[in-house]
Amino acid sequence: MKGLLIGGFAALGTGAGAMLTLQTEAGLDPMHTLISEYAFHPIGWLLPASLTLFAVGAAFIAAALRRSGADRKVVALVAAWGVCMFLLGVFPTDRPGLPLSLSGGIHRYAGFVAFLVMPVAGLLLARAKVGYTRAVKVLSGFALAALVLVVIPYVVRMFGIPLSNGDIPAGLTQRFVVVSELGLLLFLSLHLVRLPHWRAHRGHGLVSVQHAAPAANVPVQTSRSLAA
Repeated sequence: MKGLLIGGFAALGTGAGAMLTLQTEAGLDPMHTLISEYAFHPIGWLLPASLTLFAVGAAFIAAALRRSGADRKVVALVAAWGVCMFLLGVFPTDRPGLPLSLSGGIHRYAGFVAFLVMPVAGLLLARAKVGYTRAVKVLSGFALAALVLVVIPYVVRMFGIPLSNGDIPAGLTQRFVVVSELGLLLFLSLHLVRLPHWRAHRGHGLVSVQHAAPAANVPVQTSRSLAA
């Protein structure tokens, strides 16, 4: 499991570095520009590269969760998040102003599923009273709240009300979701890092009790023999 976690940390860290480089070097407005639109920048290749690395990292962490005996639902949700990251990288969004294409549709709904499954996985794991429970709960709630803000503009447009990303901080709310979900994945990984030490501690306690039990029975046996 250690190798899986190292691979997961390496992939997520490299992906985050690529994403941060893209965000800082592209020179676009992060308040209103969606992350997907950075793909049309000259260094936009960093976007699918970072998303693919996120997918690889999620696959490693899902495998580590499965080996640790975590809830199968949590493992499946983390794996699904990784698949969605891969789809986001393979199928780019449409350029602003163009009608929704097949690639753009896959990109949009893969993003929605990814934004939804990770906080659900966090809440399920928090119910098990794992390490970093409070942080996982807070980040899960924050991610869900930010997701609602991301979805509202799409719902408004469905009713024919014109609303552009320039009218709202669409880019900012989307970044809130992404950062909170990467934070969730990090805490899920840190929980696994602590898990072997927790098991070792419990195992040591059980061994100590087992060794102490015969010693406690010695005086009882001796008193019975004397009484006889």
